[in-house]
Amino acid sequence: MRARRLLGLTAAASLVLGLTACAAPATESAPAATGPAATGPVVSFYGDSYTRGTGASSNDKRWSTIVSAERGWREINRSENGLGFVNRRASMGPGLDDIPAQVIADDPDLVFVTMGLNDNFSYDRAAERIRETIESDLQRLREGLPDARIVVVEPFWYTADRPASVDVIAGWVEDAAARIGADHIEGASHWLDGHYADSADSWMAGDGLHPNDTGYAHLAEQMDAALGALDPPL
Repeated sequence: MRARRLLGLTAAASLVLGLTACAAPATESAPAATGPAATGPVVSFYGDSYTRGTGASSNDKRWSTIVSAERGWREINRSENGLGFVNRRASMGPGLDDIPAQVIADDPDLVFVTMGLNDNFSYDRAAERIRETIESDLQRLREGLPDARIVVVEPFWYTADRPASVDVIAGWVEDAAARIGADHIEGASHWLDGHYADSADSWMAGDGLHPNDTGYAHLAEQMDAALGALDPPL
């Protein structure tokens, strides 16, 4: 694992607020599972509210759909509000409690894993389980989709205060991606830096927790550049 600078713990009240809001049903955006019609590769997205598009004015404003539309990908968005490698997994009910199985059943050509933000809210009591589930989820995806290309993205983050767990979980994600031979995109936890809810130039929706259309457009730009820098590029 590369060296990481661990920053101070954010206030507990802020973490509880983030968990509650991320786990709530989307009110400003309710993305469907499948994106716009296309004829290119099938791409399945396994992520949380930041990939579901919560806070966007419509599905086509979320970063995953912008990137998919630009590339002609057939998007299947399996992301859920509040989802983490541990968070909400047991409480989501039949059909949603094992999203990796759904991703495997999609038989995609390409998989995006954009998970880990919400696990920061469980880190103090479930750190080892988070690490183990990161390993098991990625291993299952590789074994279930041996021919698919898997892109694992550093977990997103949403406040200027960064608990130490953000970088610890990001390190676990990076290491697990390397072990299954997946592509890894780093830096995503900083893509909204300077534009959080309390910033003079905020790119956040009215809930203060999720990006608005401008924020998602920026995430799409950053993702586009990161995908182009992969070897081979996407």
